Amino acid sequence: MGAFQVGGNGGGGTNADKRANELLGSWFVRSGWSKGELARQVNRRARQLGANHISTDTSRVRRWLDGENPREPIPRILSELFSERFGCVVSIEDLGLRTARQTPSTTGVDLPWTGPQTVALLGEFSRSDLMLARRGFLGSSLALSAGPALIEPLQRWLVPAPPSPAREPEAVPTSRARGRLSKPELDLLESTTVMFRQWDAQCGGGLRRKAVVGQLHEVTDLLQEPQPEETSRKLFKVAAELAELAGWMSYDVGLQPTAQKYFVLALHAAKEAGDKPLGSYILSSMSRQMIHLGRPEDALELIHLAQYGSRDCASPRTQSMLYAMEARAYANMGQPGKCKRAVRMAEDTFADADDWDEPEPDWIRFFSEAELHGENSHSYRDLAYVAGRSPTYASLAQPLMERAVELFAKDTEHQRSYALNLIGMATVHLLQREPEQSADFARRAMKVAKKVRSERVNTRIRKTVDTAARDYGDLAEVVDLTDVLAVELPESAEAV
Repeated sequence: MGAFQVGGNGGGGTNADKRANELLGSWFVRSGWSKGELARQVNRRARQLGANHISTDTSRVRRWLDGENPREPIPRILSELFSERFGCVVSIEDLGLRTARQTPSTTGVDLPWTGPQTVALLGEFSRSDLMLARRGFLGSSLALSAGPALIEPLQRWLVPAPPSPAREPEAVPTSRARGRLSKPELDLLESTTVMFRQWDAQCGGGLRRKAVVGQLHEVTDLLQEPQPEETSRKLFKVAAELAELAGWMSYDVGLQPTAQKYFVLALHAAKEAGDKPLGSYILSSMSRQMIHLGRPEDALELIHLAQYGSRDCASPRTQSMLYAMEARAYANMGQPGKCKRAVRMAEDTFADADDWDEPEPDWIRFFSEAELHGENSHSYRDLAYVAGRSPTYASLAQPLMERAVELFAKDTEHQRSYALNLIGMATVHLLQREPEQSADFARRAMKVAKKVRSERVNTRIRKTVDTAARDYGDLAEVVDLTDVLAVELPESAEAV
């Protein structure tokens, strides 16, 4: 499947030589939507984008199905709606629609691997995000890439960067000397990044995303000032961590194209910082996003790229995390043998983490024993779904998920992870045909979700409850659960 295009400035189609759009028709039939419902969803999404001039009705939807190519942003809106409906990337091309061709700089993946351009792009994108921070508005100039369009440009992360020309501090004009940072100022920037990461783990991506983007923009301003080489490298590291966190928070609230752009820019900044383990962590975040979007093959390519690029310098904890993500990718690809092997490697490597003598960066601190069990249990849970709700794989997931829930219950910092594993426990019980226990864990997840601004958590709860209602809709516990969901987590526009 090609790149998931969500941008473009193109005009509409013509009625000449018009034929029924069989691709769009196929997706439409499988969605279960009526023409009126699709029209209403398009209008609602258009209003969220600020495109108030769009007013679609059933006759317009009928013309699209008959072969009319709508003007932008309709193709992008349809791509987003069908992607969300089916839980995988459904590109504009997959819908049989056309969009204006975009330049590589617009798509945001195939970028030059140079320091000055990385700084310029980080500054430009963070400024645009702050100015136009309505849901999806930035997406009008973005494309979410997948397949070779995503993987091939990122492989250049492995190519050694040319040496930067040395800067002579004496040559810096006096009027610009203010840009140079002291060590205490650098330390403060690093500690602020740690604080933002803690807030994200505890409160979700929706609460502090704009603050992180603002801090990233400030750091890019500093990078445009003359700095000693060592200071510049440390600033690139801070920028990489902030950009990754901005991407992660964007992913958490459902802004997928924005998230990918930040991840790509973070990887470029990590390369400028010469920090390969950090680069591998950023690639693992991109891998998680691809699994979420139903692209496990891309997720596996990204993880293998991360493993290869950091094989000689990543700590056991980081390597364990990468193995766990490799297992998730294999699980979603329906490859149990390779999944189980990766799970074992994650467990064995994690056992060596305590013997690691060097201090570990803050960004890997999240990967605790609880997180390890949670990831591995989700791999077996995913295998169970891919294998047609296999009770065998569900039984492998259950003890690991129980241990993860037990450990996260004592962890007041990682509340989002606690909620996600409670949801995981609910899905495992559904796989084992235990709806009463599933409903109990879903209720517990809702209580935690109310404290966490994470559309990802809310969406997973809704999907789990929908599955329970579909399979056990007559059960009193499930009926009560759907009522509680409507009150506790009503559907709403995603916060940024």
